[in-house]
Amino acid sequence: MASKQIVLITGGTAGIGKHTALHLHARGHRVIATGRNEKAMAELRRHGIETVALDVTSAESIRAAKDTIDRMTEGHGVDVLVNNAGYGLFGPVEMLSDEDVRAQFDTNVFGLLAVTRAFVPQMRARGAGRVINVSSVGGRMVFPLGGVYHATKYAVEALSDALRMELRQFGIRVSVIEPGYIKTEFTATTMGLLRKYEAEGSPYARAMAVAGKADEAIGPLAVGPESVARAIEHAAVSRWPRARYVAPFYNALGPVMLALLPRWLSDWAFRRVAGLNAGAPSDAPRLPAQAA
Repeated sequence: MASKQIVLITGGTAGIGKHTALHLHARGHRVIATGRNEKAMAELRRHGIETVALDVTSAESIRAAKDTIDRMTEGHGVDVLVNNAGYGLFGPVEMLSDEDVRAQFDTNVFGLLAVTRAFVPQMRARGAGRVINVSSVGGRMVFPLGGVYHATKYAVEALSDALRMELRQFGIRVSVIEPGYIKTEFTATTMGLLRKYEAEGSPYARAMAVAGKADEAIGPLAVGPESVARAIEHAAVSRWPRARYVAPFYNALGPVMLALLPRWLSDWAFRRVAGLNAGAPSDAPRLPAQAA
């Protein structure tokens, strides 16, 4: 690909999106960062980054953003689409409200799909383009209390696999970025939503208390978003972009180790860490009494 690309980033005003926008802008690319926070967009404009208001859950907002970007680029559209908008909803699956679950899928899955459908046709007409979907290591492994969030990321992984095969014939390459635990505003947003379900007397009270302190426990292990920004850059400009990028790379060990462990053992370990089971692994394979 040409060295200078027109890059559109959804959710580009905070966290991974913001750092990626700054990183790619510094590398000489024309970056269009989108979001809903006007104050955050004004800050990016001070750095020389173009911004467009976009709510990925609104068809009208997507159409308006597309029209604006077509005018900005004189009908060219974008060379690289980074679907980064998303957030984490955590809590016991049986307790989460239908409204919250639908909102999670609207942003993380349906929003991603709608934006992709809006910008891919111009790439297809040119015979070139990149679609980069920000998923998570949580798109390949599931932690307790994260079932709905993980479900959205598994969906992103599946959609990306299909798009990668379907769009390749048109010169469009599709990559997935799988961040691990990254030091951004994402955690604060997630914890805020989690507290909504911290009810006294809840059958999940112990697990919710453990989850509420998770950031304190593993926060020191978090790394900055720079590794994710570099992975997105590679997917955007490399001649041979990879199908998947785990960032940082060592987070790939999690899914690998999970695949090697017996399911009863990994389930027991996750339950214990999450405060869902303090006893021995009750569902471990048992030997017949005679053998014992």
